[in-house]
Amino acid sequence: MTYLAEVRNIIKSYSLPGQAPVTPVLNDISLEIPANASIAIIGPSGSGKTTLLNILGTLDKPGSGEVFIEGEPLASLDDDQLAGIRNSRIGFVFQLHYLLPQLTLLENVLLPLLPVKDRLKRSAATGRAGQLLELTGLAEKSHRRPGELSTGECQRAAVVRALINQPALLLADEPTGSLDTENAALLTSLLNTLKKEENLAMVVVTHSPELASAMETCYRLRSGKLEKA
Repeated sequence: MTYLAEVRNIIKSYSLPGQAPVTPVLNDISLEIPANASIAIIGPSGSGKTTLLNILGTLDKPGSGEVFIEGEPLASLDDDQLAGIRNSRIGFVFQLHYLLPQLTLLENVLLPLLPVKDRLKRSAATGRAGQLLELTGLAEKSHRRPGELSTGECQRAAVVRALINQPALLLADEPTGSLDTENAALLTSLLNTLKKEENLAMVVVTHSPELASAMETCYRLRSGKLEKA
């Protein structure tokens, strides 16, 4: 069976310059992500949750083990090829929205299209941005700048930006971590709605029991090992 994304026997260790590697933060981790799945990864701070997410998203490389996206092994790809995969197949949402303050909400959402030269594709993406902003309740604020929006609205805009290139996989690192209870609940509901509307697979790293319970499957990362929660 070909999974949308998969890691096999991942080991990742860190060390200070001139010192031997410390105990692996990820120790023989394997995870299979089917299409349209929603997965939460929980665990204590420093357990390696973000490291695992970054390896899945090609932002980091394992010390050993294999990473596959749609059955394609990534080990032999160069930086430009990995960047192409990130831009076309994977969307990222972080705890902070990282919207550029000088741009409007719509301009921020369209930032991932800067490398695209095809006018038709850019035009279609602008239309798609409008649809996603409508779905997330932001259409009427599309020409405002981030400083004029609430934190919850900015985070919803960051989700739209992550989806603008129609990725098959959304990776979210503590997406509700900076939100109050009400906005966290709104974003959790929105992520599940978008998963269904966009036919996404979604992997969420979180400390939030509410967000974790909203996913179909939950894993716990602890002492370098991944186990079903």
